[in-house]
Amino acid sequence: MEQEYTLVEHLTELRKRIIITAVIFILSLGIGFSVASKLLTLIKSQPTAVNVDWNVFGFTDGIIIYFKCAVIIAILLTLPIALHQIWLFVKPGLSEEEARGTFKYIPISFFLFLSGVSFSYFILFPLMLDFMSTINQSVGATETYGMNQYFTFMFNLIIPVGIVFEMPVVILFLTKLGIVEPNSLRKMRKISYFILVIVGVLISPPDFISDFLIVIPLLVLFEISILVSSWSFNRK
Repeated sequence: MEQEYTLVEHLTELRKRIIITAVIFILSLGIGFSVASKLLTLIKSQPTAVNVDWNVFGFTDGIIIYFKCAVIIAILLTLPIALHQIWLFVKPGLSEEEARGTFKYIPISFFLFLSGVSFSYFILFPLMLDFMSTINQSVGATETYGMNQYFTFMFNLIIPVGIVFEMPVVILFLTKLGIVEPNSLRKMRKISYFILVIVGVLISPPDFISDFLIVIPLLVLFEISILVSSWSFNRK
């Protein structure tokens, strides 16, 4: 009976954390809608978009991009709160030392996500656009981009890369809890490389250069994850 009560208690706590995160997301979405137009104008003024005519090929293209932009803003604003809620949920199962040690992962995780978004937007995205534009011009194609195609391509790149950049802090967290050890990561290196290559190919445009620009950072992040895991394991 005690075990059943504990399970119900955990589910109630999980429900509470999900509700808090959902409320914050909805409030952040409202902020996103209020500033989405300004952000889109700012993006339009960047070097990667200044020479691109944002054609609209459907009546709903504008509202779809507006909504996607608001969602991106809401995700960025909600992420620190969501990470804190996850920490509060797992905190009762941690020792006092583990709780203090894992709390600092919240700002680190948020910083890594922002780093991934920045890396993909300021480095990968321009390189991919330039490469694909060069290919199009080499075959004599007339480039007529739609607003929806431009932003969908951008959003489909920056968000997955931002999530993948969380790899080191996830590995560090699992090492801290004793779930993962650096030796096991080294033994799984070949398999991990294969999986990361597949992930890189899936989240990048279908060309070799784009795949290369995504896969290399993923492999570097994995090696960094092994290093931070070793550091945490040795300290422990």
